[in-house]
Amino acid sequence: MTMTRFEYTRPTALADALHDLAEYPEARVLAGGMSLLPLMKMELATPERLIDLGRVEELQGITEIADGIRIGAMTRHYRLAADALIARDASVVAQAAAHVGDPQVRHRGTIGGSLAHADPAADLPAAVLAADAVIEAASTAGTRMIPAADFFVGPLVTALQPGEMIVAVRVPRQRDRRQHYEKVPHPASGYAVVGVAVSLALAEGRVRDARIGVTGTAGHAFRARAAERVLEGESLTAALIAEASGLVADEAEILGDSVYASAEYRRHLLQVSLSRALQRVA
Repeated sequence: MTMTRFEYTRPTALADALHDLAEYPEARVLAGGMSLLPLMKMELATPERLIDLGRVEELQGITEIADGIRIGAMTRHYRLAADALIARDASVVAQAAAHVGDPQVRHRGTIGGSLAHADPAADLPAAVLAADAVIEAASTAGTRMIPAADFFVGPLVTALQPGEMIVAVRVPRQRDRRQHYEKVPHPASGYAVVGVAVSLALAEGRVRDARIGVTGTAGHAFRARAAERVLEGESLTAALIAEASGLVADEAEILGDSVYASAEYRRHLLQVSLSRALQRVA
């Protein structure tokens, strides 16, 4: 397997990267390469130009902002998993990052690259959905804020427009919420056969607000709205957990395949995983 010829640029400023992407709309952004380079080796992706963001310092780092955390798009998974600020204020993101691939992947892959690639079985899409994050996208025309709930459109398809790239992920402060990421990984690839991210706000023993992000089961990551509605306003009892878990698979078409799991088995795993996640936060 060989890659086709391509041009390569390595800007050091965000403005230069955005200008390059605007000038070459068919170019691909290299944000770690854990997904793009294998596709190129198999000639499933044949970009004529690569824009390597590895030296754009404006896209890196984790900072506290007024209402939460701003995570630069080029922040690598291992930093998400180990950062004290994220562990305190957005633990579901840290948990999901710790489940990504293996140490080599976590040290090269980035949050922006993962979200932009939008693999249906990636871990971080479920986490940002449960965290109610906002994707900060930029182009030469300006900056646009995209709620995570509107970002994932289909398999490897997002709401990003031509000429746009992810520059940061904004996560509202979550420290008053109980969160957990439950994953059933494929033993060889590490991808999620099923992944469920749960974030609950409790008040006086009842669920005040519920957010559930699901990955690995459908064409793209999604919010389990029906299960969320069942939980809200109720005490987190065993009966309620069973009821919500029974509804989680009704939000999207559950896919089956010959590599990971049949639709029936994946549906079962999804219900079990949500039950386990809710039991953990309870």
